[in-house]
Amino acid sequence: MGTTPDTGRERPRLYLISPATFDLDTFEKAFREALSGGDVACFQLRLKGRPDAEIIAAVRRLMPIAMAADVAFLLNDNVELARTLVADGVHVGQDDMPYQQARDILGPDAIIGVTCKNSRHFAMTAGETGADYVAFGAFYPSGTKSDTTEADPEILKWWSDVATIPSVAIGGITVENCETLLRSGADFLAVGGGVWKYEKGPAEAVKAFNQVIDKVMTS
Repeated sequence: MGTTPDTGRERPRLYLISPATFDLDTFEKAFREALSGGDVACFQLRLKGRPDAEIIAAVRRLMPIAMAADVAFLLNDNVELARTLVADGVHVGQDDMPYQQARDILGPDAIIGVTCKNSRHFAMTAGETGADYVAFGAFYPSGTKSDTTEADPEILKWWSDVATIPSVAIGGITVENCETLLRSGADFLAVGGGVWKYEKGPAEAVKAFNQVIDKVMTS
């Protein structure tokens, strides 16, 4: 793709995803560090399949930190808990609760994003029913999720050409490989291990991602 900046484009942002399991004390420290590193739009607590008590404890510890930093706090899949705990919303996959059912439970103000893998059909359906964002991926091998579907960055370009609903790129995204996704039209970079396992720490990872975003927006 060319390097001519699109002056009408909103600046892409980071969307953090938690590890699948973690020690809460250790992760709270990493989470605080990440949010101190620069702009973050959203955080998804992805404790898929874990006991409700574990999820509740994590939400009660982490959500106030996110709120203080003006970072949206989403739960993965667990719509009922999201309503009970007054999270900002949920992310649902194709095998989770259908979007419309989640919307009926959470109401019009909740953020609800939908996994669309590499499917234009899934994306169009999600957009037409009212999803707040569509998530495409995995673009690279993911350490967060093993049963992924490979996606090509071209789908981000296609979506940016046909829709106004934001796209989230997901799957194995790092500071080193994210530029292609940004130049292809990703509105958000969903990052897990690329932040939590970054050699220089979570704050430096967030800083570095934002530097790449700024580079793309000015070149």
